[in-house]
Amino acid sequence: MPLARFALYAQGVELYIAPTWDHGESWITSMRHIAREGRQWVLGSAIGMQAKDVPPGFPERAKIYPDPEEWLNPGDSVVVDPTGKVAAGPLHNERGILYATCDLAAVASARRTLDVAGHYNRPDVFRLQVNRSRAAPIAFAGDDDK
Repeated sequence: MPLARFALYAQGVELYIAPTWDHGESWITSMRHIAREGRQWVLGSAIGMQAKDVPPGFPERAKIYPDPEEWLNPGDSVVVDPTGKVAAGPLHNERGILYATCDLAAVASARRTLDVAGHYNRPDVFRLQVNRSRAAPIAFAGDDDK
């Protein structure tokens, strides 16, 4: 993922959105790292899900999830500022909407101290080439023989 993030940084991303099923302290730490690394706002949108959210027609639902209030995923949605400080959240074992004022001027200010795709970049040493053409996600060996 670092190269994919770098490609976004090089395009000047100011608001990085990271939807996921992940959760916990390591997830929040990753969101803080990405915010500091790219000096941008990060919106970590995680899924908070309880057993009662599993559709009633799910086979063996009551057997697998006997407690409808059990959290299958605690969520941990979070908003992080360009310095890595948590601005809102995390929402842990609760439902809700996070609100944060994302001042994009803070991005420009933070990038004056570290700009990984700008003055900290070394295009004289490293080169990243991004292929934007459409490609199949998988190729099976032997398909050329047909």
